[in-house]
Amino acid sequence: MFGKLLAPACFAVGLASLTQGAFAEECGDVVIANMNWQSIDVLANLDKIILENGYGCSAEITIGNTVSIMTSMIEKGEPDIAPEAWLNALPEIVSRGIAEGKLISAGNALSDGGIQGWYIPKYIADAHPEIKTVSDALKHPELFPAPEDSSKGAVVNGPSGWGASTTTSQLYKAYDGDAKGFVLVDPGSAAGLDGSIAKNYERKIGWFGYYWSPTSLLGKYPMVKLDFDAPHNAAEWKRCNTVVDCEDPKVNDWPTDKVETLVTREFKERAGAAMDYLKTRRWDNATLNSLLAWMTDNQATGEDAARYFLEKNPEIWTKWLSPEIAEKVRSSL
Repeated sequence: MFGKLLAPACFAVGLASLTQGAFAEECGDVVIANMNWQSIDVLANLDKIILENGYGCSAEITIGNTVSIMTSMIEKGEPDIAPEAWLNALPEIVSRGIAEGKLISAGNALSDGGIQGWYIPKYIADAHPEIKTVSDALKHPELFPAPEDSSKGAVVNGPSGWGASTTTSQLYKAYDGDAKGFVLVDPGSAAGLDGSIAKNYERKIGWFGYYWSPTSLLGKYPMVKLDFDAPHNAAEWKRCNTVVDCEDPKVNDWPTDKVETLVTREFKERAGAAMDYLKTRRWDNATLNSLLAWMTDNQATGEDAARYFLEKNPEIWTKWLSPEIAEKVRSSL
């Protein structure tokens, strides 16, 4: 009698063990790349937790720069996963890897892509709903006082040496910012750029300039990205908007960066159900900005932030997994 009552439960436990064993056999050892910026730090740790606890993988994280990681994935087949690869930053390396079949895209890591452009604070946008585009903002130098001369408006550039600083300089030239009563301000460094936004935000002073997403700063200080008054023209972007000494740049929209999860061919062939997770797993900039702001405010590690996300946002991540796998991950927290 008792044997008959217990048999279904024993069968279920046995089946679960066999299922996890099958996942582990397929997945095996997995090396996940962390290229040492905040958002990939969180995502690499999130993948580690889910692959280990949901799919029985034996996962570890390796740290390196983007070029060395991508090159190693193509030439050596390791690490197995690059959770957040910004394709526009390394078009030739990634294109070669994909063309040769050595890199496989599992799909978007960021559902709305990596975003760069010119921003204003939300409190300025709310107070001046007529400002929708860059040209709208350039009609109001009085709203964005330059730090050294408040009689002029300021467009704050990216730090010197960044590709974004070249592009912002060229777009500023295309808009004829000087003639509109503005000056182009060099923030000096990434910290200087962040500091200029934080300082103005705390004092509710207008700010106008280059920034990008996802970042913790935009999670803490809500900003509004302005339209560039023209659709993106890839040929013009390459010809002049990104070239330092080009004399005749045109107004052009900043392209959205493709941010994808890349895996090696070898991992795809053995990953089994774990590959289904990577194909489904994605989040948007708003979710990630908020998480990165929490991470910064609490001086949290990537693992801390990954666990915080899993605890606070089951309505997001459970959709990436089957109910059985989701319950395994939930039980591990």
